[in-house]
Amino acid sequence: MVPEINYWAVLIATASSMVVGTIWYTPKVFGTRWAKLANVDMDRPGASAVLPIVVTVFVSFVTAWVLAGATAIAWHFYGGGYLWTAIATAVALWAGFTAARFITHDAFEGRPSSLTVLNIAHELVTVLLMAVIIGVWPPAGTV
Repeated sequence: MVPEINYWAVLIATASSMVVGTIWYTPKVFGTRWAKLANVDMDRPGASAVLPIVVTVFVSFVTAWVLAGATAIAWHFYGGGYLWTAIATAVALWAGFTAARFITHDAFEGRPSSLTVLNIAHELVTVLLMAVIIGVWPPAGTV
């Protein structure tokens, strides 16, 4: 079975990831703290950010697409409200894959735990917003 996916919701969820990142990493929010903890020079030329932004758009699309598919599968299996299924799926995937992997890698790399918390919190906010978008706009014919 191929899960039903609303690709418009996936595209908007992809864009929402960019909005969250733009706000999150603004110097007045967490950008200055993140740059200090991660040893990132915020004054580097803007052209050097082009490739990371392109990569981020691509992986954000993949994340939104996987979340949409996993939500559809979970909804078919468990039933219930589509929005709550999307949120529960996002939290489960975030905890089991994103947060767990960040914690493991950061521990081995000796990164500050405050950087790990900042990064996994960003990822949680990102996938929760994606889940809300996907959850309120389910595929046609499913709800």
